[in-house]
Amino acid sequence: MNPVLGRLEPYPFQKLAALTQAIQPPAKPAINMAIGEPRDHTPAVITQAIEKDLGALAVYPSTRGERPVRAAIAAWLTRRYALGPGQLDPDRHVLPVSGSREALFSVVQTRIDTRGGRPLVLMPNPFYQIYEGAARFAGAEPYYVNTDAANDYRMDFAAIPDTVWARTQLVFICSPSNPTGQVLREQDYTILFERARQYDFLIAADECYAELYEDETAPPIGLLQAAAAHGVNDFARCIVFHSLSKRSSVPGLRAGFVAGDAEFLKSYFTLRTYYGSAPSMLAQTALVAALADEEHVRASRARYRRKFDDALAILGRRARRPAGGFYLWLATGGDDETFAAGLYAAEHVLTLPGRYLSRPTAAGDPGAGYVRIALVGSEETCHEGMLRLRSYMDSLTTS
Repeated sequence: MNPVLGRLEPYPFQKLAALTQAIQPPAKPAINMAIGEPRDHTPAVITQAIEKDLGALAVYPSTRGERPVRAAIAAWLTRRYALGPGQLDPDRHVLPVSGSREALFSVVQTRIDTRGGRPLVLMPNPFYQIYEGAARFAGAEPYYVNTDAANDYRMDFAAIPDTVWARTQLVFICSPSNPTGQVLREQDYTILFERARQYDFLIAADECYAELYEDETAPPIGLLQAAAAHGVNDFARCIVFHSLSKRSSVPGLRAGFVAGDAEFLKSYFTLRTYYGSAPSMLAQTALVAALADEEHVRASRARYRRKFDDALAILGRRARRPAGGFYLWLATGGDDETFAAGLYAAEHVLTLPGRYLSRPTAAGDPGAGYVRIALVGSEETCHEGMLRLRSYMDSLTTS
């Protein structure tokens, strides 16, 4: 077996299952707020498009994706991020993929070159565990950049030493972040582009939460938008990842895309011809339909805002409203594993201990003392979950 498998951390939900397996929760309806799986109904614009195209099941999907699909992706990115006409070429800058998860993993395998030693892959800490696993499988070493209250939950690129940048071949960013919900600012991108030009690494932007944000008038900026504003020619060293899973509440469809650096995508396409993971023709049909319709996305954002409004009304100053995403990153006031286990035992509510999403560093463990709470259920379910959470927290302060 590949020895890297033995060096991988158990996945967060494996750890959660081990934590709770011996606990007998009370006889209340279970509320799972641990996993970020949207549970809204599939938008009609998607189901109707799929129903009209069922004959596509008889066709192998091409690795490059159909031209109308790539054109739809390029058009949506151009609208969403205010790019100039023709800046994104559907034939050079775009590839559809089977959800962002497999693309995040395979992009790293394409980029990392170990012939000169063991390179670094930088990532936020806490983080989506695929970043770490992809780095290890490619022969790179993960380098964790803490995102905590001290730096407003953002990666502090200015504080990273030159000796680290010199070994860096890829930097993962996630905005809005999983799990903190923080977004990157213009000045963050400025520093990142300067370092990328100097040290020649790839910027890999996980933007799967980009369409879930608090202020309808101020969507978060994205990597391609920032690159265009900074005069980064042909989106050099920039790759973005998007998916319908969060944007359109269809996590089971596995439909997404990567876009950016045309030269890098040539090499990535070569890998994908062997990888055999092109999205199905029905998934490509869904991509075209979903990206052409913003109404269902605005409605989804409105539902998440109502759920956050309700959660903050119930929890008060104990909770912080994120700028984007659908997670509450809640300080527990103590050990996060003990908190999550206690909440499950007392209220039959599952949350995810923050340390399952982070790694200890010399500066501390930024996930310790937090739980991640996914507001993905119905408004009624989330309301009940928040009431039970408040009851449990109240019991801790009075015991």
